[in-house]
Amino acid sequence: MSAVLPDTTPAGQRIAPGEVALLAAVFVVAACGLVYELAAGALASYLLGDSVLQFSTVIGTYLFAMGIGSWLSRLIERQLVAQFLRIELLVALIGGLMPAALFLAHGSLPASSTGAFRVLLYGLVLVVGVLVGLEIPLVMRILKRHFGQRYALKELVSQVLTFDYLGALVVAVAFPLLLVPHLGLLRTGIFFGLLNALVAAWALLIFRAELRAWALQAAATAAVLIVLVGALFGAEHLTTWAEDRFYGDNVIVRESSDYQRVVVTAGPAGVRLFLNGNLQFHSRDVYRYHEALVHPALLSHGAPRHVLVLGGGDGMAVREILRHPSVERVTLVELDPHITRLFRGVPQLAALNDHALASPKVEIVHADAFAWLESNRDAMFDAIVIDFPDPTNFSLGKLYTTTFYRLVDQHLAADGFVAVQTTSPLVARRSFWTVVATIESVGLATTPYHVHVPSFGEWGFVLAGRRPARTDLAPPAGLRFLTREGLPALFQFPPDMSRDIAGFVATPNRLSDQRLVHLLSMHSAAGRLY
Repeated sequence: MSAVLPDTTPAGQRIAPGEVALLAAVFVVAACGLVYELAAGALASYLLGDSVLQFSTVIGTYLFAMGIGSWLSRLIERQLVAQFLRIELLVALIGGLMPAALFLAHGSLPASSTGAFRVLLYGLVLVVGVLVGLEIPLVMRILKRHFGQRYALKELVSQVLTFDYLGALVVAVAFPLLLVPHLGLLRTGIFFGLLNALVAAWALLIFRAELRAWALQAAATAAVLIVLVGALFGAEHLTTWAEDRFYGDNVIVRESSDYQRVVVTAGPAGVRLFLNGNLQFHSRDVYRYHEALVHPALLSHGAPRHVLVLGGGDGMAVREILRHPSVERVTLVELDPHITRLFRGVPQLAALNDHALASPKVEIVHADAFAWLESNRDAMFDAIVIDFPDPTNFSLGKLYTTTFYRLVDQHLAADGFVAVQTTSPLVARRSFWTVVATIESVGLATTPYHVHVPSFGEWGFVLAGRRPARTDLAPPAGLRFLTREGLPALFQFPPDMSRDIAGFVATPNRLSDQRLVHLLSMHSAAGRLY
């Protein structure tokens, strides 16, 4: 940091070591404070879903708490350096260990105790926010008291805020690109807790002459550093323990990609895949889901040659597509390379998709589906299979909008069909029919259908194209669930899953008004059929 600072003050005097320490502390304090805020928001979105809601409420709570801390700083009148040291140590300990504490709490609390987890989450965010709000006002007052003769007030404020904003900028860029991908959330929090503790140690040395009970302050600082170093080395064990408590079965894969936390478990009942704590499939009944997702669309076409799969990096949909002898090429567009690597390279997982991802007919593209469709406008397909997670946040919600389905339509051959997974028509009935209305709004004829998957309950799909779908054709041989006789029944909807919902008219989900995300959020909040 000293290289960033000018060699002299405006008056031509050299900067004192204490001044360097405090200005460097401003940079580090700002960086650490933003890390705790981002880590809490990211962890809340991982564990509770709906990233927009979680980040908005966490950031709002954190900023409110910082305002309280700034106001409370006026009550601190004596021993400013000693108070600053104490606050730094508290921030280091509570803020640095906050992600680990939240992760452990989520793994220890019963699945039904989301309310208790939220209380802990926002309680910690409030405490850390108040402490961080105290820091900068105290630093400014210490600078003014010790070096006020060098600066007018406006120069002091300008100097401090410059370093404050620079620290925030560095972390804002580094957090998603470097810190989380390489350290993970737990280690990132602990690492920046260590930086806060080092700021305390640095100030302890610079201002040792004016500190009372210096030995006691030094002992407290050393204790915090030892705790955080121990936590840094034990972070992986903490994560493993919490996940083992949460998932129950033997965890065979646990990885954090740039996009999500990936956990695969294997137990007596089978293999399960979790993304950010949400079950994606169970091997004991996943065949029901993928047979229903894929075959109606390919059968309705008759003899598809080129097939596009959006999402579905586990290769299960590709496995079903390759059962059709007419298929010459399958293009799989999956955002997260971790998923395709696992389901292609781990024998136990590759066996689930019959090694479909290693087929010479399959081309794997790692890209955002929305962007890929926009940049490959000339690519045409006889069938398109869309297998995205439910739109629980706006990033996923854009993949269920009129804008996205228009792009899909542009890539669909004249006689082609699209199959879309569309959540549960029983549990999230309004959401299901909103997806149907959205697809219809771009000019495609829809044929909704559903299937019972024991791990998820009643699950829905939409078959869409420019001509009527066939629902009476014989599926390929060797299927475990779908039959020619059973296929027509999937397209029948009982009254409790029908489109006729009292007081509700399904309207399209648009990029500028993602009502589908709100509908799913209301369903989750209600905890009942919605």
